[in-house]
Amino acid sequence: MSNIVAVIGRPNVGKSTLFNRLTESRKAIVDPTAGVTRDRHYGKAEWNGKEFSLIDTGGYVHGSEDAFEGDIRKQVKIAIDEAFYIMFVVDVETGLTDLDEEVAKILRKSKKPVFVVVNKCDNNKRLLDINEFYGLGLGDLYPVSAANGSGTGELLDALTAAFKQDLMPEVDVPKIAIVGQPNVGKSSLLNALIGEERSIVNPLAGTTRDTIYTRYKSFGFDFYLIDTAGLRKKKNVHEDIEFYAVLRTIRAIEECDVCIFMIDAQLGLSAQDLNIFHLIQTNRKGVVFVVNKWDLIEKDNHTVKTYTDAMHQKLAPFTDVPIIFTSVTEKQRVLKSLELAIEVCQNRSKHISTSQLNKFMLPHVDSNPPPATKGKLISIKYITQLPGKTPMFACFSNHPNYIKDSYKRYIENKMREHFNLSGVPIEIFFRESK
Repeated sequence: MSNIVAVIGRPNVGKSTLFNRLTESRKAIVDPTAGVTRDRHYGKAEWNGKEFSLIDTGGYVHGSEDAFEGDIRKQVKIAIDEAFYIMFVVDVETGLTDLDEEVAKILRKSKKPVFVVVNKCDNNKRLLDINEFYGLGLGDLYPVSAANGSGTGELLDALTAAFKQDLMPEVDVPKIAIVGQPNVGKSSLLNALIGEERSIVNPLAGTTRDTIYTRYKSFGFDFYLIDTAGLRKKKNVHEDIEFYAVLRTIRAIEECDVCIFMIDAQLGLSAQDLNIFHLIQTNRKGVVFVVNKWDLIEKDNHTVKTYTDAMHQKLAPFTDVPIIFTSVTEKQRVLKSLELAIEVCQNRSKHISTSQLNKFMLPHVDSNPPPATKGKLISIKYITQLPGKTPMFACFSNHPNYIKDSYKRYIENKMREHFNLSGVPIEIFFRESK
């Protein structure tokens, strides 16, 4: 299981620059204007073989003229509440401010592990100026320069050393997570499966909170169901519901083998659903799409095909995913979703022998070889599956660097034609043959 780390701090201290540095991306906009980051950015980072999810938040402000101030401050508090660890970024150039003190008070109350990151330490003189931040009372300081990367190694060493061991159940049975946006029927599905009101169902989105495990042993199945459960009274549910949903989804995805991804038939696949789908792919988890509330859709002979085609168009290029249409309230095809999830779990752990791979794949490679590049003829000698928890394959070639992504998709499509890898993201690497 990975860990969620939130990057917190007042505006313009370099949070987004640090986020981009640690995730090796440019997802977050970097600008000297305070308040540029209003939405959250989510990324994966890795250090010393340990992966974690990083959340870039907007700058914590109070008393400004920014119309978004309240929303940003609220989401910062949510990130503190939901994350496992906090990177509190401060600026050595401007020194300790009242806003830093205000954020520190919130962090002390949270009792979460906090790493005080003193940014913009670009030279030795600035290293002498960091001591005033010990006054925050949050422990050790980590001087860094997010712009050039200095000091980030020491920060990541300390962060990853603090990561706890896997908290998932030790029993070696599949772990299936029910994920999706708020109010699509996730808790209703859990209750329908286990036959009791384990999760609270409420038309108010966001009543479900903490991740729970339910051992499911019925109808020949044996696995853990992962859902998020718990209740706060309606008067207390004022937070940014979508932000909570994303954080809970990240946790569930990282802890599972397969996701039962629920969407509302009336709403279809939204942009946020596609973000969740990409998180599933990035984490290399299996997926089954459950289109819920299908009983509310007017149907004719072509409705299922039309709906499926529209979903495939949005999911492309990864379209080899099971899609099942259900009504949880009517108990329609509920168990079928479990059957598909178990099948996908088996696909995810499938091992294909090298002889089988080459018997089926090399004829396709020979009949349609990679196109020549820079006058070089490219050939693929053989293909083998790499060891790992998820399907990964290596194709050995004389010029692997010249093989384009379009040909990788061709190889993947042919593999999916011959071997049942439905619902499973696969990785294909091209290596030099010797």
